[in-house]
Amino acid sequence: MNARPMLSLRGVSRIHGHGETAVHALRGIDLDIAIGELVAVMGPSGSGKSTLLNLAGGLDTPTSGVVFVGEHSVGDLDAKGRAALRRQHVGYVFQDLNLIPALTALENVTLPLELDGASVRRARRAGLAALTDVEMRDLASRFPDEMSGGQAQRVAIARALVGPRRLLLADEPTGALDSVTGEAVMRLLRKRVAAGASGLLVTHDARLAAWADRIIFLRDGSVVDSTGVAASADALLTQEAAR
Repeated sequence: MNARPMLSLRGVSRIHGHGETAVHALRGIDLDIAIGELVAVMGPSGSGKSTLLNLAGGLDTPTSGVVFVGEHSVGDLDAKGRAALRRQHVGYVFQDLNLIPALTALENVTLPLELDGASVRRARRAGLAALTDVEMRDLASRFPDEMSGGQAQRVAIARALVGPRRLLLADEPTGALDSVTGEAVMRLLRKRVAAGASGLLVTHDARLAAWADRIIFLRDGSVVDSTGVAASADALLTQEAAR
């Protein structure tokens, strides 16, 4: 693993609102994710999982504490700078995929590069390479409604890691898939992280969390437990449920 974390959170808190109506979405979170490492985040609804992803990806800024993506301090960037950070360094895999129906698989994958100023030729070359990595090059010309759920998910992963981006954020990426396809997607995520990316995965499924190197459990915006042994995800959930 690389000595420098790809993602680093130090004392990160996020409060929504003010006064008596304030909601403490995150409380003093410390987290490092190295290159080559996949970390799973588990916890009940409202525990802060989505807020953590939003802060990690620069979609939001912390109320206190610092978030670094590589050497970039997210809180020091304005909206334009955070958008550039996402295009260049951060890839999202959403539960509902967010593929654009009117674009082909290749066009969906290359769109972030083209928005960042890449030439059509360079974007296409990088897009085809990303689709090859997820075994979808032969379907590059297909539209999302012409793909199975698993195929569309692979395209979403290719879009998330096309070009130089090396931080992968996944929010319940297998939630709409059957168990066999879901495990195939996790195998692919694991492979891409091992090839030089970093991953932060939100999931409610202990079987999928077991693919991660580490699991952290959030409750009420705080880390209440963590393990370096991914196979103990079921035990982690059992312990939390007993509290």
